[in-house]
Amino acid sequence: MNVERIYSVILGPHVSEKTTIMGELNNQYAFKVTTDATKSEIKTAVETIFNVVVADLQVLVVKGKTKRTPKGKIRRRSDWKKAYVRLEAGHEIDFADIG
Repeated sequence: MNVERIYSVILGPHVSEKTTIMGELNNQYAFKVTTDATKSEIKTAVETIFNVVVADLQVLVVKGKTKRTPKGKIRRRSDWKKAYVRLEAGHEIDFADIG
C-alpha cells in the first residue's frame, strides 16, 4: 500500500464519553476515517502509525444529520465513517505522546 494512502486513511481519533470508557475497559479506540477506506487499509494504517497490533476492527457509516440554519434553510451534514479498533493485550495508544 502507498505510504501517502496509509497516512491519509485516518483523519483523527473520535473522542467521546463512550469511546473513553471503551478505551479504558476493552482496549478499544475509535477513529474517524475516510469514507472510501477499507478494513484492511484501516488496519494497516493503525498498525503502521501507532506501532500496535490490531485484534479486531469494526467499521460503520455515520449518517449526516439534517440541521436548520439561522436563516431557516435546511442543510444536511456530510456522512462520515467511523472505525472501532480493538488492540491486542499489552498494546495501547497514548494520544498525548503523538505529535
